[in-house]
Amino acid sequence: MKRVRVRAGGRVQGVFFRAETSSRAESLALAGWVRNAPDGTVEAVFEGDSERVDSMVEWFRRGPSGARVDELDVIDEEPAGEAGFQVR
Repeated sequence: MKRVRVRAGGRVQGVFFRAETSSRAESLALAGWVRNAPDGTVEAVFEGDSERVDSMVEWFRRGPSGARVDELDVIDEEPAGEAGFQVR
C-alpha cells in the first residue's frame, strides 16, 4: 500500500485534467482525490497498490492531451485507508 500527494504546474487547468485523472485512478482501483488549486496547479492524492500508484504518477507527469506539465512535485505520505476517488 502506497500514498502520494502530487502537484502539477503548467497548462493544467481547463484541459480536463481532473476528469481524466479521476477516470484513470478509478480504472486502476486507486483511492484519493484531485482538485484545481487556487495557484493554478492541479493537486491530487493517490492511494493503493504501489505499482498502480507509480503508474498514475507517471501519467500525471504528462497529463491529458492539451495539457503541458512543466513541473511536478511528488510527496510520499502515510496511507490513510481512503476509499473511492473524488473530484474536489
